[in-house]
Amino acid sequence: MSEEAKSGGKPKTCNVCRQRPVAWTRPRVDYCYACLPGGPFPPPACSRCDAGKGGDWTSGRPIQQIGLEDMLPVEYYSQGLCTRCHPAAPQQIESCRDCHAWGVIRKYKWLCWRCHSWRARLPKGDCRICDRRELAVNPDRVCNLCDRQMSINLGATIEDANLGGQQLFFANMPWQPTRIRWGNVRRVDKPSPKDNPRNLHSTRASRLGSIEFYPVENVQLALLDMPRDLTSWLTRSQGRGLDANRLPDAPNEQMAAFLDAAVLDHARRHGWPRSTIFRTQRSMRVLQLMQDTPGAILHASDAVRLQEIGLTALPVIDVATAAGVMLDDRQPAIHAYVEATITDLPDPMRAEVREWFDVMINGSTTPPRRKPRDQQTIRLYLRWAMPALTAWAEQGHSSLREITTSDVRAVLPASGNPRSTMGAGLRSILTLLKARKVLFVNPIARIQTGSHERRDPLPAQAEKIRESLLSPDPACAALTALATFHGLRAGELRNMQLTDLIDGRLHLGRRRILLAEPVRVRINAWLDYRNKRWPTTGNPHVFLNHRNSTRTVPVGGRWLTLATGIPVHVMREDRILHEARATGGDVRRICDLFGLTVEAALRYLPD
Repeated sequence: MSEEAKSGGKPKTCNVCRQRPVAWTRPRVDYCYACLPGGPFPPPACSRCDAGKGGDWTSGRPIQQIGLEDMLPVEYYSQGLCTRCHPAAPQQIESCRDCHAWGVIRKYKWLCWRCHSWRARLPKGDCRICDRRELAVNPDRVCNLCDRQMSINLGATIEDANLGGQQLFFANMPWQPTRIRWGNVRRVDKPSPKDNPRNLHSTRASRLGSIEFYPVENVQLALLDMPRDLTSWLTRSQGRGLDANRLPDAPNEQMAAFLDAAVLDHARRHGWPRSTIFRTQRSMRVLQLMQDTPGAILHASDAVRLQEIGLTALPVIDVATAAGVMLDDRQPAIHAYVEATITDLPDPMRAEVREWFDVMINGSTTPPRRKPRDQQTIRLYLRWAMPALTAWAEQGHSSLREITTSDVRAVLPASGNPRSTMGAGLRSILTLLKARKVLFVNPIARIQTGSHERRDPLPAQAEKIRESLLSPDPACAALTALATFHGLRAGELRNMQLTDLIDGRLHLGRRRILLAEPVRVRINAWLDYRNKRWPTTGNPHVFLNHRNSTRTVPVGGRWLTLATGIPVHVMREDRILHEARATGGDVRRICDLFGLTVEAALRYLPD
């Protein structure tokens, strides 16, 4: 071998093709074999491994002579050596010589780190499982490849783990150990049956501070994105259901112990009942079994799928998020709403609407810059514009670039709210696409669509309000009293907290509301019911239901209407109208009592 090849110097490139290295550096040849004058000529075989002998570059010396398995096809490089033998050739990624793990290079002698370690500290021998010879084997006479099969067959013997074949791995990817030496599975200490179940929080909640866990950073990606069929497990269980005693152990013991302690700590702070603790721990176990890489960070999209087999998802997400091991990769519901709404439009028009939606939901940092819009605003604009988009698609238009001013005038209603709402939706879409240079012109730029007509507030039906005030349901009576006597908004009712009620007064931002006596009676009745129904809850909000009693979020807006039977804004408008008539249209008083602006208060004054 030449001195240049020994030193690892990189040869120059061919003077003709400027792609391949020169055939020789000593003696000096400035061309590759394909560009030699009078050529091209076939390159000689590799002087080290005999690859290319007889023109067959897939051949080489036997494995026993060079210690290499059949790898990728090689070709002539320079100085009489092939791309696999020349020290300056590109580092090809191939398989480990001992365990066949993919991802090793010539720099490390075609061995992965684990096989390097085995060769350094273990003697050579014959593996009793795969019958391969001259490999590093452990005291059980098992090679590295056969021993690693036990990491994916937890609890099985070495023979059973290799019975159905062997799983290959990617090289040099760290694995957290899930078992002690030579295959004995490590298990988390489970509570003794003699322990009092009532002391569950006090005896085990302190474990969270003593357990350290950090998610695995190197995650093995899936080759194929195949959805898991969780319902098939229930079919195979023959009606036994998800019995916690039949579930296998979590693949990462440290992570399982950390999450188990996190559930107990979260339950103690939020006042969970034992049934919720049990369901959450069982769901957390199944979620860990779904991981492709044991010990990696959990995904909220996988947790949502637990509902398919009757398990709980929201408590799992809350616990894992609080513990810092959850990645919330859930897609907002508005994405599915937009896709379902535009599914019947032509492909080019759908692509243009998606461009508008992407800028509206995420904003834009490049000119023309734009801030993200509220999801409700996006829903309204799209719903208002869809009749026009559907009509244009039925007329044969496949893209918004084909739309002219006459097309816009033809589709717009004559007057009123239908014209203003459709115009607002189309103006948002077409103006943004013109600014993004998706459209050549803005066909609605010089068309006047008017403003929205405001609805005059109307009084509510007194019979329904009286019925809700006298309801035996304490939640219905308290909500109706607050909305009827003090005109609170739905958002103020949802976000009202226990600390806002002080000495018969309600503190809402800068407002201090002296509660009326009927309101105090109904609020006290609701608080008594709340303390009896959820005595250990950690939710600070005044109004609770079965969905948010184990969390710290407010109730949903739909629950208010279901509880009272009357929309909150109807009761609020009725109260403001009554105040406007009683005070003779005192705008300042209306603004102070109900937190309105002057313009909003003028709607309630008589003409």
